[in-house]
Amino acid sequence: MNAGTTAAQNAAVAAARPARQSIRARLALTVAGFGALLVATCVLAPLVGSTPLSLVRVFDRTVPFADNVDAQIFFIARLPRVFAAALVGATLASAGVVLQALLRNPLATPFTLGVSAGAALGAILAITFGSAVTLGPFSPVPLASFAGALVAVAIVYTLASAPGRALSTSVLLLAGVTLNSFFSALILFVQYMADFTEAYRAVRWLMGDLDIGAFGPIVATLPLATVSFGMFALLPSSLNLLSVGGDVAATRGVDVLRAQRLAFLSASLATSAAVSLAGPIGFIGIVVPHLVRLLVGVDHRVVLPASALFGASFLVVCDVVARTVMAPLEVPVGIVTALIGGPFFLWLLVRRG
Repeated sequence: MNAGTTAAQNAAVAAARPARQSIRARLALTVAGFGALLVATCVLAPLVGSTPLSLVRVFDRTVPFADNVDAQIFFIARLPRVFAAALVGATLASAGVVLQALLRNPLATPFTLGVSAGAALGAILAITFGSAVTLGPFSPVPLASFAGALVAVAIVYTLASAPGRALSTSVLLLAGVTLNSFFSALILFVQYMADFTEAYRAVRWLMGDLDIGAFGPIVATLPLATVSFGMFALLPSSLNLLSVGGDVAATRGVDVLRAQRLAFLSASLATSAAVSLAGPIGFIGIVVPHLVRLLVGVDHRVVLPASALFGASFLVVCDVVARTVMAPLEVPVGIVTALIGGPFFLWLLVRRG
């Protein structure tokens, strides 16, 4: 009896070993491929623009920085935008993957649960009424945006949670949609009360913009993004089972409540970080995960890191298009992603129908 059991266990381990090796090989190949794409886009993107640059002059230390126009354009106007786009694209794409598995809804996005609307409301309040507020070197807008996002997260989580029970994904979804509508109405009311200049700033922020001319905002966002990615790293295996159903995940030994909390909080924190830095840039969280699944399959151990890398590359390219397609005018990058994501979303609906 014991010998037979041991033999069966050994056979199971032997059968599982090639599968693990296959996943590791796919993961290594996927990360290498998408990582190379990200490096290439980040290297080339600062060189593309309405004003041509000379890399020799950019790094020429014999010319003072104050007199080196090429260096100023490269290090102030373009490089921070590239890093910000990569960070925002990676966080939004990863959050989209996690929420689609958590809610078992392929059309879920990082903005489904009301986090983006809460962040937008906080930012609009700061733009409209926070002109007299000074926070030293920090702008009140991203801080207010992050605070608004946390309020939205707290409300949705409180409504969907119950002591000792798993999160209700249906309540999460309904509460998020309702909160989105409520916060959107408050945003419109605040804009109605604002003067023309404040209303214009608010509208521009709501379009999603990567007009960042310093590394300070990026550095301020990095700790939150790092925490989010650390939480994402604990999720892939659980997401594979949660996407099938909570009961199935529980029978396979997954702590469903812990996994749901981790997924919800990590996706919410990532969305909060992205929106506080660049505003509500839509469709990244739905376009990128589905494109990646078409390329690498549905295993979250591969999909999640691939989506982060491809999301970063995707938004960097979108930002290059945004600042060059109508040069010298710059189109808010949120418009570019919406023009790409809108048709893709409709195609996805028709394809699933």
